[in-house]
Amino acid sequence: MEQLTELELECFQLRHGDGRADRCVDWAVERLRLDQEGDDLDIVLLASARGDDEVLPLAEAIIGRYRGDARLEEQFLAGKYIVELRAAYLAGRESVQSLDARLTRLYPALGYPDWLVMLSRNCEYAIDVPDFQQPFELEFDYIASLWAEAADVDAFERRYDRERSNRQG
Repeated sequence: MEQLTELELECFQLRHGDGRADRCVDWAVERLRLDQEGDDLDIVLLASARGDDEVLPLAEAIIGRYRGDARLEEQFLAGKYIVELRAAYLAGRESVQSLDARLTRLYPALGYPDWLVMLSRNCEYAIDVPDFQQPFELEFDYIASLWAEAADVDAFERRYDRERSNRQG
């Protein structure tokens, strides 16, 4: 199935309160346009679905059918989401305040991963303490750059250096 990672990333964001259902619908419409849906009725239904409550179960069913046990790890999807958030921040579509709200939801939902400790903390502190703006931006750049290059969680973990993160805080 074409572009399944794109759908999986959007579903991850929907599950965590930040995704857009219309992007999942657009994905399904594109599969139909390219005649890639085969006999998959869920893709047809997804193309006409509206709202998270309709979109998410259909998208999850499609991902489950085509990925099976090979679904992408939540932390990998979170890392790719961090890359998107960094680009949005640099473009001025996200602020420290909006990022703090997103990271505050994401950090516990992922089980408090080690790589997200300093980013989440520095973001929270940067809201009220101007001296934390630079450490936040350095850590954001560091984490996003590692995830941008990582093909999976293991690749990220091989390159991630917690001591570097600590020094940036």
